[in-house]
Amino acid sequence: MGRLTVRHLPATTSPAGILVAGAGPAGLALALQAHVHGAAVRIVDRRPQVFRPSRALIMHARTLEVLRPLGVTQALLARADTAPAVDLHLGGRVVRASLGDLALPDTAFPHLSLVRQMDVERVLTRALADRGISVERGTELAGVRDGRDGVMAVLRSPAEVEEACFGFVAGCDGPASTVRSQAGIGWHGRSYPVEVVLADVDHAGEFAGGAAQVGAGWAGLVFLFRLGERAAWRLLATRPVGPGPLPFGQLGPPVPAPELQALVDQAGMGARISGLAWSARVGLQHRVAGRFRCGRLFLAGDAAHAYSPATGQGMNAAIQDAANLGWKLAFAASQPAGSAVLLGSYDTERRPVARQVLAMTHPAFWGEAATGRLPSLLRGTLAPLAAPLVPVVLGRRRLVAEAIRVLSQLRVSYRGSPLSIEGTP
Repeated sequence: MGRLTVRHLPATTSPAGILVAGAGPAGLALALQAHVHGAAVRIVDRRPQVFRPSRALIMHARTLEVLRPLGVTQALLARADTAPAVDLHLGGRVVRASLGDLALPDTAFPHLSLVRQMDVERVLTRALADRGISVERGTELAGVRDGRDGVMAVLRSPAEVEEACFGFVAGCDGPASTVRSQAGIGWHGRSYPVEVVLADVDHAGEFAGGAAQVGAGWAGLVFLFRLGERAAWRLLATRPVGPGPLPFGQLGPPVPAPELQALVDQAGMGARISGLAWSARVGLQHRVAGRFRCGRLFLAGDAAHAYSPATGQGMNAAIQDAANLGWKLAFAASQPAGSAVLLGSYDTERRPVARQVLAMTHPAFWGEAATGRLPSLLRGTLAPLAAPLVPVVLGRRRLVAEAIRVLSQLRVSYRGSPLSIEGTP
């Protein structure tokens, strides 16, 4: 075995540099936001490989809005389906819903966008590379300590162990966050008794127009999106937690094809799986960190909050955290004096939003995936009976737009923030 080199550096990029731990959507967006505002940034990720199957597939309008100043929205939209159609399988009835060109005059992105997390990460990684910042893959944040003169971080790669000092560290390192753990920040909530099944599959036949498919059954909802990475379709379904522990934030063991077919059948989708490229079980939890900041240590994305997949909030909330925090760290790094209120506003603004999102996603996931008698009755019996009313509801454009506005976080404001003032134009 080769010997590890240990380097002790007083500072890595600059005395006020920012270390971002984790190169998912939150970390990449935060690094880009901070760099655009003039900060020296370094971003590391423990994963040696770029590819990982996407768990997030939806981007909301508010997320596109906060990314727009960074010059990446056109590249994202080029990879997205911005006029998605969805076929709802309710008993023996199929109802088509269109989620493009919504009545949202208050945003430049009046649509729901289906885009793979993998593509979002590629666009953000390329934007960083164009600015001379590369992700240091295979480098793990092994330890972090906030001191008088800065944050001491221990970075471990296969070649060396490096100790360096930074002005700030942003923990975007997932549910098992090293930054959160070493900062002693609580992680409040619990696990769900339901797991998600993910798979890339092919199926015999073809759905009309390649529309997304949603089937409601007694056991839960089943989704099929034409966004597969190793096969044409991505399958997402819920079911009671199976045997064996599942690490949160990581893909678990594969799911056999007969079990996937059983999920599709119970949802009444009428599809026969003809090929299986990969599959995995994913454990779920609902938690919010006790605080999003401890001194010079900050949390964003899955390190700060964990939601169910209902309404597609995870990646969107993570990027919105990053957009809020990135410029504040950049300004504080350049002018430390008088930055206390600025840095404190991040927790004041974003943690209440995290609790609001949890309050929205938790009951939504109960209706989507809970296996008790009442939610099963709602999905398996009442939803098919209500199928004739769905086109009437969807025809109320303003009603649909308002629902999308809430889901997209367009109603979020920071009026109570210490940075906000009341005034007249």
